Amino acid sequence: MLDIKLIREKTDFVRARLALRGAGDEKLIEQILQADEQRRTILTEAESLKSQRNRVSKEIGALMGQKKNEEAEAKKKETRDLGDKIAGLDKLVNKADAERDALMLRLPNLPHESVPPGKTAEDNPEVRVHGEKINFSFKPKSHVELCDSLKLVDFARAAKLSGSGFLLYTNWGARLERALIQFLLDLHITEHGYTEVSPPLMVGEQCLVGVGQFPKFKDQYYGVAEGDDAKNLGKLYLIPTAETPVANIHREEILAEKQLPIRYCAYTPCFRGEAGAAGVGTRGMIRVHQFDKVELIKIVKPENGYDELEKMVLNAEKVLQLLGLHYRVIMLCTGDMGFGSAKTYDIEVWAPGQGSYLEVSSCSNCEDFQSRRMNLRFKAESGENKFPHILNGSGTALARLFVALIETHQQADGSVNIPAPLQPYLKTNCISI
Repeated sequence: MLDIKLIREKTDFVRARLALRGAGDEKLIEQILQADEQRRTILTEAESLKSQRNRVSKEIGALMGQKKNEEAEAKKKETRDLGDKIAGLDKLVNKADAERDALMLRLPNLPHESVPPGKTAEDNPEVRVHGEKINFSFKPKSHVELCDSLKLVDFARAAKLSGSGFLLYTNWGARLERALIQFLLDLHITEHGYTEVSPPLMVGEQCLVGVGQFPKFKDQYYGVAEGDDAKNLGKLYLIPTAETPVANIHREEILAEKQLPIRYCAYTPCFRGEAGAAGVGTRGMIRVHQFDKVELIKIVKPENGYDELEKMVLNAEKVLQLLGLHYRVIMLCTGDMGFGSAKTYDIEVWAPGQGSYLEVSSCSNCEDFQSRRMNLRFKAESGENKFPHILNGSGTALARLFVALIETHQQADGSVNIPAPLQPYLKTNCISI
């Protein structure tokens, strides 16, 4: 959530930054200012009446002391009348608060000044490239062919179980998926300084609002009902990413400055309803409704937010380097950024069987956008309560990492070589028929 004070004092600046996103969100600013002004007008009137009531209450005491009971009773009636007016105004203030906040929750974050302007993914500049695209002496297979021939994933039976957009890992496929998860966690915990947590896979609506996924994208997530009780539907939601619960761990808390930075790492399955909007019915692992991911979360002092973002990107890149994969890092332009992000880097790994790059990590600094929504603060040494920057990043996501790995390390005989860092987990250096 943006700071209402910033909107009031730098209205044109906020409008201009929002306009760079190209979604028309700047049009909400006028409505927000009107709702805010209405709220402040009502609040001023209520405060004036409360001051008047306090003054009259003091007069009652003086009149009672002077035995002027009749005048005191008249003053008491005046305070009761004032109380009724104040109660009515307080209700109007609460209503105005709710209306303004509902509008505020619809506003995305402001792009950082270093983010390049643009409209679509085609406008995203390439920051750096690691390695080169592999050249095979044979025609490479797609991950679908490899999964079928090596019996790594059973697409048909997964569809029988849950419909399109779900995966059934089998035998070496299941073991490889588990090995990748363990490798990612161990790397980030032992070498990158993150603390592992294992959060719930269902969260309340307040957590989705906190990270900015609700209310704008509410139609894309899976609500959970307990039994056949439809009244409970929507009280809990399956998480779309570990960011949702982990970033909210300290919601509504005031942390000590010495507690920062906080760095969390979590593995969870992720559930995305919107996958179906992009042809999830086709075979393969590129867009699915359920996938595994190791997520990185940082809660840091504002002055360190962008240094920590660069470090987070390097943490995610290390995964791909150790696995011998070619990738590139791009910066998202203003028109391609996520709702809550102020600045985002995407890491795209090369999948030779697809002949394309696949996004496996997105690292963002949301600045204080999320911490304001979840009322997470820290007490600075000065005694002032401040909102920290919250960062999130994939460290990394599967199944696309799985796809890139088996397509990159496939051999002419149809087998797949296992990179050295994964061999201790799998107890083999090759998966073959």
